[in-house]
Amino acid sequence: MRMNAQTTPMTTRKIKPERISGKDNWIMILMCLPVFVSLLVFNYIPMLGVVMAFQEFRADLGIFNSSWVGFDNFVFFFTSGDAMRVTFNTVFLNALFIIAGTVAAVVIALLLFEVVKKWLIKVYQTFMILPSFLSWVVVGFMTYALFSSTMGLLTWDGGIRWYEDASVWPAILTIAVVWKNVGLNCIIYYAGLMNVNQEYYEAAAIDGAGKLKQAWYISLPSLVPLISIMTILAIGGIMRADFGMFYNLTRDVPVLYPTTDVIDTFVFRMLRVVPLGEGMGAAVGLYQSVVGFVLIVVTNMIVNKFQPDNALF
Repeated sequence: MRMNAQTTPMTTRKIKPERISGKDNWIMILMCLPVFVSLLVFNYIPMLGVVMAFQEFRADLGIFNSSWVGFDNFVFFFTSGDAMRVTFNTVFLNALFIIAGTVAAVVIALLLFEVVKKWLIKVYQTFMILPSFLSWVVVGFMTYALFSSTMGLLTWDGGIRWYEDASVWPAILTIAVVWKNVGLNCIIYYAGLMNVNQEYYEAAAIDGAGKLKQAWYISLPSLVPLISIMTILAIGGIMRADFGMFYNLTRDVPVLYPTTDVIDTFVFRMLRVVPLGEGMGAAVGLYQSVVGFVLIVVTNMIVNKFQPDNALF
């Protein structure tokens, strides 16, 4: 087909993306400023203190005048006899918290998604979020009221001596963490379910799929990318334990150390006992950060290999 002489070929013109000017968005920049300042003050500037891990730090001399000891602080930690125990407890308990918390949050989000009346959803969410506002000090007293050997509600008849049996505390801590945090976590997954196209459920209902099959074949696959990202982020902090939870719930009872003593409580105890223990605390903190960084990179690589779309980066 020949082109008419009067016909001119269409020319494609590239549309340049509109530049975002700081002058036009100064209100948004101003809103983000407190977050940037907070990150700078509490996350980046303290990183300069990593040099304490290689010093015999003394507060009267400061960072610049304290004597250098090389890797002696790391050697002290790894030869203390407790390094492997507290490392295993930290990773094992945090893994329990991640698995149990994720399963509970996803299940509750799926149940909330089936609630038709909006006011009921608000009531359920309100009651589930309330424990998140309680401090671990308050939860620790509640736990003590349940498991105290002398006047606990679950030991008044001479039952299990909870604070003398270390084997039951991984389960107790897991239940406490899930109870306290599941309200906020399930909202994230519930929001993910709200973005699923409703036509999928309508088509599945026409084909005869019940609620369980719709949840298994539609809802869960839709949540997989969100679950992957949340899990990768959680694994990044698997080497860091919630000091307030472990210290207040177990009440720092030595009998429970075999299963509840984690890196953070161990460092706190060493700072009270060992003179000039700040350098050792900084060394253990650096050890936690490096291992956590490696874990999050390795986990992301594994996810990237099998499901690239679900990876964090």
